[in-house]
Amino acid sequence: MPMTAHPTFAPISPEERTERLTRLRTTIVEKGIGAVLLGSTESLRYYTGLVWHQSERLLGAVVTPTALHYIVPGFEQSRVESLPHLPGEIHVWQEEEDSAALVASLVGPRDTLALDDALPLFVYHALARRFGADRLIDGAPVIRRQRLRKSQAEIAIIQYAMNLTLEVHKRVHALIKPGIRASEVVRFIDDQHRAAGAEGGSTFCIVSFGEATSLPHGADGDQVCKPGDVVLVDTGCRFDGYHSDLTRTYMLDEPTAEFARIWAIERAAQQAVFDAAHLGAPCESLDAAARAVLVRHGLGPDYTLPGLPHRAGHGLGLEIHEQPYIVRGNRTPLEEGMCFSNEPMIVVPGRFGIRLEDHIHMTESGPQWFTPPAKGPTEPFA
Repeated sequence: MPMTAHPTFAPISPEERTERLTRLRTTIVEKGIGAVLLGSTESLRYYTGLVWHQSERLLGAVVTPTALHYIVPGFEQSRVESLPHLPGEIHVWQEEEDSAALVASLVGPRDTLALDDALPLFVYHALARRFGADRLIDGAPVIRRQRLRKSQAEIAIIQYAMNLTLEVHKRVHALIKPGIRASEVVRFIDDQHRAAGAEGGSTFCIVSFGEATSLPHGADGDQVCKPGDVVLVDTGCRFDGYHSDLTRTYMLDEPTAEFARIWAIERAAQQAVFDAAHLGAPCESLDAAARAVLVRHGLGPDYTLPGLPHRAGHGLGLEIHEQPYIVRGNRTPLEEGMCFSNEPMIVVPGRFGIRLEDHIHMTESGPQWFTPPAKGPTEPFA
């Protein structure tokens, strides 16, 4: 795809956010919940469009069946007013005041308050003193349930971000040669993401060579690529808050027989996850499908190494790791609109690791790749 600083996707509209709030209100009425408190989290962005980073001061929103109330430190009011957000009344609290008391004033005296599951513990304790713990309930089943299924607009943004990061991966593959430092590759990737208009450049970047590829989240220090090294690159970016996340593992020249063998098993395990992803299938069945491939080839079982040391995938959206998790014990059935990674990494301790990571979104007819899987141990792109 062309690298452009002028993205072609449509950002999430105020109308879509309003519809999300309407669904949230309908749900809390049905469940007899008095209100929902959103913190400075991705859920605040999801429902209202307001983007704010967590601090020691509570800034968020109280959603009731009939109103949207913003809770804002007094000295931040003018800044909040300047930022994109859905219309709602702004209630300020000053430095010597208790923000929990302000929240309580907006909720009925006997009503329950559902809490954003990403709120920090200090907020919970302050609210518990005001409400009593019995009136505070976990808002995750309500909030996460809505965020679990992506709209076509959300999927289009994620697709744009994935396409961009895949193109960056292709440029990285052409760049890497023996003698290059991991830090040089990381800077290059960030520059490429940034030049294409991604929010803040790369959201993360792991570049590993050789034995360091056996560490799923990379090694400390600045590695240097040597002839014959395995190369692992895992990176992503954000557009309108939504993430991309892609990993490729390969060798630059003729692969060793063992690397080629394990690479083929990794790719087969990744394909088994895709093939198991049908509507209604429990998330854990996809993880089981990957592990079954490994066991047939003498790897594992379970989390035993050489083998797969972690879950086979994670949901993705406004958070890079969110529900649904593709992991043993998660019986959540797959539904249209769910988006998740497919990355059943194989680790051979002390030698190398291979992670091929692409993402899937569920359609009415089954799974669809955001990006085409890798082709071979020296051909990371289809």
